[in-house]
Amino acid sequence: MNKDIQDKQDKESRVGLLHEDLTGRIIEACYEVANELGFGFLESVYEKALKIALEEKGLRVKQRAPIQVVFRGKPVGVFYADLLVEDKVILELKTVAALAAEHKAQLINYLKASGFEVGLLINFGKPKIEIKRLFG
Repeated sequence: MNKDIQDKQDKESRVGLLHEDLTGRIIEACYEVANELGFGFLESVYEKALKIALEEKGLRVKQRAPIQVVFRGKPVGVFYADLLVEDKVILELKTVAALAAEHKAQLINYLKASGFEVGLLINFGKPKIEIKRLFG
């Protein structure tokens, strides 16, 4: 097996275990929001509802959390994570008919730029919620 592929799989295994409980609680809250609201609202509605659900679970949540992008040691921009949970997991919310490669790339870039290891891409735009766990 290619060493780079093995290293990535090893990292995913370690990271998966590192944040497994936290992401489990986040996913539980996502399902609560999806079940209570259904689909068809704007992303901002789900963002606010999910923040409430996560805080009710005792989690620290920052909404529209600014994260600086650095290139060669110099700041080059800022992006805003939809939600940042416990300063460990970035949540990127969508309300689209289908997740696309560029949605995944966006979250992966956020993870790389921020140094956070785990992100959840969450799509409330379908009758059944869609959640992808991504690693930086």
